[in-house]
Amino acid sequence: MKSMAHLGVGIGWRPEIADAVERLPGLDWVEVVAENICPGHLPASLLRLRERGVRVVPHGVSLGLGGAERPDAAKLASLGERAVALGAPVVTEHIAFVRTASPALEAGHLLPVQRTREALDVLCENVRIAQDALPVPLALENIAALISWPGEELTEAQFLTELVERTGVRLLIDVANLHTNRVNRGEDPFALLDSIPLEALAYVHVAGGVERGGVWHDTHAHPVPPVVLDILAELRRRVEPAGVLLERDDDFPAEAELAAELAAIRGVVGTVGASPARPAPEAPHPPRTPRTPGAPEARGAGAGLERARVRVAQEQAALLSALVAGTPVPEGFDRQRVGVQTRALAAKRAGVVAKLAPELPGILGGADPYREAFLDYARNRPMTAGYRRDALDFAEHLLIRDLPADPAARRRLTTWWQDRAGARPPRRIVRWARTLVGRAA
Repeated sequence: MKSMAHLGVGIGWRPEIADAVERLPGLDWVEVVAENICPGHLPASLLRLRERGVRVVPHGVSLGLGGAERPDAAKLASLGERAVALGAPVVTEHIAFVRTASPALEAGHLLPVQRTREALDVLCENVRIAQDALPVPLALENIAALISWPGEELTEAQFLTELVERTGVRLLIDVANLHTNRVNRGEDPFALLDSIPLEALAYVHVAGGVERGGVWHDTHAHPVPPVVLDILAELRRRVEPAGVLLERDDDFPAEAELAAELAAIRGVVGTVGASPARPAPEAPHPPRTPRTPGAPEARGAGAGLERARVRVAQEQAALLSALVAGTPVPEGFDRQRVGVQTRALAAKRAGVVAKLAPELPGILGGADPYREAFLDYARNRPMTAGYRRDALDFAEHLLIRDLPADPAARRRLTTWWQDRAGARPPRRIVRWARTLVGRAA
């Protein structure tokens, strides 16, 4: 496994802080959410950063390689196109599932994959498909989770290690996610660092969160806590990472605070354990061997892998349906934790829709009335086609029910919906019919 190109210390580029990011001193690189950019129309800020020699790495969030379905060819092509447009040395994604095909449901969030042999077989084939399609190396991130799957056969370290051994994929280790899983799932982050193949490390994420009621929420909207920097320091004692990146996605602080967090990260990476730390060695694990495209691996070959996909699909659909569609919680799951995850998903969904359609809270009289109306809408209406469609469906849901009550606000909502849906809202008799159907359901 070849050494990863040196990246240094960087920050997640977001439009809300683009100007501040350009002014940050000593910035080595940035990471951009792949789905938020268009290769032919890159933001001017990213172009200026690239002209200065700042590397840009695309970070995907919607591929769902841990899902039961094979990765979507169009999504892979889109991710590869962004890597080429940015001149990126690597492209990254997550070890997670984000949707199910039957029923067609979208989580709008990264959900943990079962740590079972069958789920690992499915993930490995999906990763190899992605590797064959992408023009640059792929690295996968460990995710934060609120819930654990019952009946797991592998630890997180065993799961990650075998994934690397079987595919040669690189790892993006998020130390904030390690802390999240320590609080939420009782997992020892230092034991994991001792057990995974750090020679496969591409780079590291650092982020903030908050604890509420004994549950750690990986918000990316709070300062990086000392406990997360402690895990970064432990990783640094074991290996010298090629890159470390600060993630911040919401409630953006002042520029000086961002600079201070980057300085703290530099302090850990540059000084803690500098002598004992070792550069990434040559891989002691066997690298991924060349294969004929499409040839299945022995462990998950043929019909056995297809049966595994079916079982993984059934298990993931049962969990996702409970989380977003109000169906019963599958046996063996912690019902309280599933409830926490359900509320977190609904709140995130409401927040993303409000960002994509900021007019809606204004039309509905403010953040609180909007949130109440959206959560009522979302309770038994899972997202099936992404957040933009969700915003339109929410507006139509309100209009069908002759909401908002204020006629002027309803006219504004009608105009908003017409401008974006390209059609007239349904006539009153159709609205009544849909309402009756909804009640019957």
